[in-house]
Amino acid sequence: MVCTRLIPIRFLLAFLLAALLCLSAPAANPSPWLEIHSTHFTVITDAGEKKGREVALRFEQMRAVFAGLLGKEKLHQPVPVTILAFKSDKTYYQLAPLRQGKPIDVPGFFLPGEDQDFFVLNVFEDEPWRAVAHDLAHMLLNANYPPAQGWFDEGLAEYFSSVRVDNKQVEIGADPELQVSVKVDDLMQTQQDQHPPRSLTELLGAQVWLSMADLFTMKHDTASFHEGTHNTLFYAQSWMVMHYLLHEQKLPETGAYFDLVLNQRVPVEEAIQKAYGMSGAQLEQAVKDYFHAQTVLFTALDAARQEHPDPELVANPAQVYHFPVPVGPDDAAVTVKPMLEGDERAIYADAEIRIPERREYGMKELQTLTEDTSLATASPETTSEDTSESKKKVVVAAGNEIAHRALAWDHIERGEFEEASAELSKAASINPRDMWLRYYVSVLKYRMAEARHMEIQGLANMMQDLRGVLEWYPEFADAYDMMAVARMEGGGSIAALQAERNALQLNPREPRYLYHLAQIYIANKQWEAAQALLERLKAGGNPQIAAQAREKVEQIATERKYGVPVASGAGAPKLAPQKSPFDVLEQDAAQRAGNDNTEGSASEGAASDRTAASGAAVAAAPDKRPTKFLSGELVSVDCTPAPVAILTVSSGGTLLKLRARDYKSLVLVGSDEFSCAWHDRRIAANYKPGGTADGDLVSLELH
Repeated sequence: MVCTRLIPIRFLLAFLLAALLCLSAPAANPSPWLEIHSTHFTVITDAGEKKGREVALRFEQMRAVFAGLLGKEKLHQPVPVTILAFKSDKTYYQLAPLRQGKPIDVPGFFLPGEDQDFFVLNVFEDEPWRAVAHDLAHMLLNANYPPAQGWFDEGLAEYFSSVRVDNKQVEIGADPELQVSVKVDDLMQTQQDQHPPRSLTELLGAQVWLSMADLFTMKHDTASFHEGTHNTLFYAQSWMVMHYLLHEQKLPETGAYFDLVLNQRVPVEEAIQKAYGMSGAQLEQAVKDYFHAQTVLFTALDAARQEHPDPELVANPAQVYHFPVPVGPDDAAVTVKPMLEGDERAIYADAEIRIPERREYGMKELQTLTEDTSLATASPETTSEDTSESKKKVVVAAGNEIAHRALAWDHIERGEFEEASAELSKAASINPRDMWLRYYVSVLKYRMAEARHMEIQGLANMMQDLRGVLEWYPEFADAYDMMAVARMEGGGSIAALQAERNALQLNPREPRYLYHLAQIYIANKQWEAAQALLERLKAGGNPQIAAQAREKVEQIATERKYGVPVASGAGAPKLAPQKSPFDVLEQDAAQRAGNDNTEGSASEGAASDRTAASGAAVAAAPDKRPTKFLSGELVSVDCTPAPVAILTVSSGGTLLKLRARDYKSLVLVGSDEFSCAWHDRRIAANYKPGGTADGDLVSLELH
């Protein structure tokens, strides 16, 4: 028998009233912002998941198309790339750069940075990603092709900027600078432009072209991404030359040409003949013949210049080439997660402060976000007394972590190191596991040492941080470069060489990496390799690196002759070692967890790495003893115990005992290898007086 009980009427009414109140209460509005991750890009958008996924897919497709143009299976991206995709005109144009005091009239732009790159899109417009295809080409080219000439870079970027992709097909090859002569204003009134910019097809239709030698030797620096107008004969002819070379599959010959011109210093005309098997005049004629055969380009030009052109035909002219997409909707791995509004505001402001005319507004927003206690981040932390899930202590830090780290990067870029350190400390107190912070702390240490001509402080922790950064983003070229510098300072020249080569593989056009590689070659006594790199840098387009290279070439001559290293800034003050903000926070976290023995080490292995790096740094500390010179006769050599060698030298009636700590690495002049059997030989030596003998050898020259 089942017993039932009647619910008293007053309880039933109360229940119904509560339910009605819940239904009528306004629900908390979730943030419309989404963070979408594809294989190579992060998309931040308020335009909804469908549009965000489309943006990610189109960038993945364009990236794959560009890889196909270069004939590569894999492309590198040496910094993380974030795409901001806004559904609102207002949101987009409040961020967009100004040109002559007016907002740009294209639905997308590019913000390059040493830490990360931003693409910004107005997805209210159709296919806004096409507006940044030219910049995307430059970004990918810089990371995936050795240094080239301006015609190659601009020609390929212009060719690629015509690309159109959908879920099935790729179209490419149209005139990227073709504009309609009739425009429709906001009141839907048509206006005839009597002097529209000349398209590339029109420019090439003229009888006069640049000679190939003139085109190939024109200086055109694209490093800053500020190029000006593309409606010039230089752009037009560069575009068509690349059109021809790609169609004729002559990129291998083009690589051979650049090797001849840039590395072997062969004159342009001779290099063209050797690489392409034809003279410059013959190559020019071949390109002209190819151009005049592209009837699609002339048909599109005629359509654009009609009195009443079809807007659709002009906006999307017929393309020269068509092929299936290399990446389809089902091929792209995409993850989606909601984003806090405060984080979105911080990322928006981070992009804003990178645009000079928008910087003031971005700084105000970041300051507001760092001071807003309502944006506190709560992170559970288990106490040492009770580890149950139900009993947790909550650590709350005020402000927004992304805003703090954006301010920190801005301070680093401006050389305001104390202010940067303070912001990183605040950011790490909110989220100590953020890998961006480990990267920024490493940059802070490196930049501070460079600016103040001092040794890198916290070298061991820096190398540990950089290892973590590279596990998080394995293609971070700057992290490899800083790892190389840190290893050199710690005494590991072979490991430094490996790290620097990794950096250059990921970003082969960065002159700073080449300069650091030259320094490593010098440390390893690879004089010819260092000299070749420095000569290249002396003639490069970076004035600061060129000046450093000239100075280093002069230093090499002295060091190579006498074996005495000449350090730049030798008399610079050395600051006392200091802990980075991240080191302090690690120690605090260890103490809170009751693990006093580890003090900032993530594990025993990490602690061992730090100890080793610290020991290397101590061993590599500069020897402040003056270097002295003597000439005399080498009486005998004692190599017990190896690899230590004690040389007995007679000079001016005095016998001196000079010690080589490791004769295998001693700088030698006049001999390829050290011999423990040497005796009765005239020598010259550089040494530092004192130590465990009469002096420590720096270099030895045999006569």
